[in-house]
Amino acid sequence: MSLNESIFEDAALNWFGELVYEVGHGPQLALGVPAPERDSLGDVVLVARLHEAIWQQNAATPPRGIPTVIGTLLTEPLSGELSVSSLLKLPLYGLN
Repeated sequence: MSLNESIFEDAALNWFGELVYEVGHGPQLALGVPAPERDSLGDVVLVARLHEAIWQQNAATPPRGIPTVIGTLLTEPLSGELSVSSLLKLPLYGLN
């Protein structure tokens, strides 16, 4: 059996679907659709969804700090055993 990107993508989508994540086909999220969620097919992170998830997990924190958190998540390498779930629950220190 030959492994290719499609096999890995299908497995990942199935896994995320089993975890009750909303999954979709990439071109349905890109430019040219009524409500694009990314600027190109090369964008891996859907920033608006990430923003919403951080806000839901930190609702008591002023929203002005969320872009800083997103910028850090997208540019700084992660170390240790952090999961996405634990990252979304991190308090936004110093922004109250």
